Amino acid sequence: MRLLIALLLPWLTFFTIGRPFAGLICLILQVTVIGWLPAAIWAVYALSQFNTDRKIEAALRRQVR
Repeated sequence: MRLLIALLLPWLTFFTIGRPFAGLICLILQVTVIGWLPAAIWAVYALSQFNTDRKIEAALRRQVR
């Protein structure tokens, strides 16, 4: 679901992953038609990094136990 949001409303993705400042910058970028594609690419990349970070944290928590 977040991937679809990242493609359609890139700025909203940043708010869902807890990065509101980046979301505002992305919204400013997205306002221009030319900036929509870079904003969508940036949002998909940030979402990918967010998911990777969550997986690493979960693995470290399992390793500590």
